[in-house]
Amino acid sequence: MRTAVVIGTGLIGTSAALALTARGVTVHLVDHDPAVVHTAAARGAGTEEAPEGPVDLAIVAVPPAYVAGTLAEAMRGGVARGYLDVASVKGGPKRELEAMGLDLTSYIGTHPMSGKERSGPLAATADLFEGRPWVLTPARDTDTEVLNLALELVALCRAVPVVMDADAHDRAVALVSHTPQLVSSMVAARLADADETAVRLCGQGIRDVTRIAASDPRMWVEILSANPGPVADVLAGVASDLEETVQALRSLQSADEDKRRDGASGVEDVLRRGNAGRARVPGKHGGGPTAYETVAVLISDQPGELARIFADAGRAGVNVEDVRIEHATGQQAGLVQLMVVPAAAPALATALRERGWALRE
Repeated sequence: MRTAVVIGTGLIGTSAALALTARGVTVHLVDHDPAVVHTAAARGAGTEEAPEGPVDLAIVAVPPAYVAGTLAEAMRGGVARGYLDVASVKGGPKRELEAMGLDLTSYIGTHPMSGKERSGPLAATADLFEGRPWVLTPARDTDTEVLNLALELVALCRAVPVVMDADAHDRAVALVSHTPQLVSSMVAARLADADETAVRLCGQGIRDVTRIAASDPRMWVEILSANPGPVADVLAGVASDLEETVQALRSLQSADEDKRRDGASGVEDVLRRGNAGRARVPGKHGGGPTAYETVAVLISDQPGELARIFADAGRAGVNVEDVRIEHATGQQAGLVQLMVVPAAAPALATALRERGWALRE
């Protein structure tokens, strides 16, 4: 791949353009908003100039509702040798294109499983897709050259290709992406009118659950409108669990010992099923989840403190597998939780204490 056109210079389109440009591909940028194109170009994502002829690959990075129309216009104009989109739903756009009677041998639907709470070209980064799954949904008539171009794009963005059926993809993202967004927003909505005293007690748990609730509502309305059925199916299951859990909690308030026992059993059941589901979430390098041990360190809010603690961990010969930071309310301090393999935890704790760090159990 030597040349590409990115149509839609938001977070995903600009991030792909930045990755391609960094690896020597000439990228032409297109968007309905000239100011957004100018911003992406100013960040080094490519050129605002139109290509002189067909490019190798056209990447359509527009909202799901506009994917089919944008692709059809580009394909009829002979913009590229191959075409793909990066929308978060795949079945609907493909059916729309088929209904238009277009030759889809030069098209493949794709979806990089990566994003941020922020949107737009200013939030884009060349490493956004590194190590992340990038779903490809080839059809029986997809040209081999187009599939190879898509695989090359994934490789240049340093993502991990995953091949799926389009409708299976939509059911999967309803479960692992779209429903979590709605549930996170529903939990965060409880905080909107909560007493200030309660909000000040927010810890890492509520931060984890509500992180993605900061996402752009307009963007998510577009995504959910393109995949409503599968999301509703998953939410119906969640709603059933919620109703049963509510009844179980009510039973725990009963004066009847048998009802309290049944209530405790119901609550335990949903928690244990949650354990079983969480255990299936892939861990580091895509393998099964690893049980890490946490070494918690009190850290002041000063420049260079995080770098120092990682350097001290490195001197101790310990690889930090994951990290979380919990900020102390009303204080210029926080708790850094260093996740390491269990065998390394004692050595890390000893080394950090020797270097003056205050550890917390």
